[in-house]
Amino acid sequence: MSNSENPPQDPISKVESNKDLRITLIGTGTIGLSFAAFHLSHLLGPSQLTIYDTRADVAQHVEENLPPFFAEKPSQASISNIRIAPSLEAALKDAHIVQESGPENLDFKRKLWAEVEKHAPENALLWSSTSGIPASQQAQDMKEKSRVLVVHPYNPPHIMPLLELVPSRDTSEEVIERTCEFWTKRGRVPVHIKKETRGFVANRLAFALLREAIHLVNEGVVSVGEIDSIVESSMGPRWAVAGPFKSYYVGGGPAGLEGFFDNIGGTVQDCWDDSGKLNVGDGWETKIFKQTKETYGSVDVGERDRITRRLLDVLDQEKSYTTRSSAN
Repeated sequence: MSNSENPPQDPISKVESNKDLRITLIGTGTIGLSFAAFHLSHLLGPSQLTIYDTRADVAQHVEENLPPFFAEKPSQASISNIRIAPSLEAALKDAHIVQESGPENLDFKRKLWAEVEKHAPENALLWSSTSGIPASQQAQDMKEKSRVLVVHPYNPPHIMPLLELVPSRDTSEEVIERTCEFWTKRGRVPVHIKKETRGFVANRLAFALLREAIHLVNEGVVSVGEIDSIVESSMGPRWAVAGPFKSYYVGGGPAGLEGFFDNIGGTVQDCWDDSGKLNVGDGWETKIFKQTKETYGSVDVGERDRITRRLLDVLDQEKSYTTRSSAN
């Protein structure tokens, strides 16, 4: 039940004109801060971003670590307008959206959502940024299991367009539709994943490539740096334009995907049969971790974000040009 006598009406269906949207973020790790940067960049008028975290220095932590997530230097006014909630109950009061980016721990999330349900308005959207814990497991201790929806971002979420919407069997269609509308209106790409599956979809695809990359390096076929050069100068740019199905559909010429498999289906099958069989903890880690650190040194998140943002800007411009050309 709501802790407010008059629960707020859903403003999300009126995104374009709404200027009083109240979003609560739970957790100030990398993903939580990335979402904070995104929401701050899109809130209108007197809309409010509230942050709750159990860490004692949360206000200082946000002030020191949030600015790097912005493409340009954020105004101190925008950051100072963030409301740091003293308690979970205070953070949830009158919220339209509650988005958690807490630890990847099922017990934590089960307890959190059961508590959120007691204090959040009945109409509030409840989102989890988990990388792999299904909504059905997170909502086990809730009275109304239809409210929780996994909204899984692709890191970093303040830049990457994808949001995987992964409902449980209990999640209501209304929650999915409202969530999809929210992100679409903000220029993101929400994709409704129809069935709960371990790791969802984007990570499963990425991890399959990572497994084969580790296998090839571990077997001495190629180095860490060479693997990355191969991806960055071939499939990386291609996949930014077209996914695997469209890429190989075009690669098959007039006959499409069937033509592609007619031509090199045997090679494809041989590669699948010979794919790397790996288990985390088998001993490859020492070699791979050492070589990766020697190749790249210290982690440079800024470079990744800067180049990714420019690439996405170019893709948006080209897609807009294509759309206009098709209309004429």
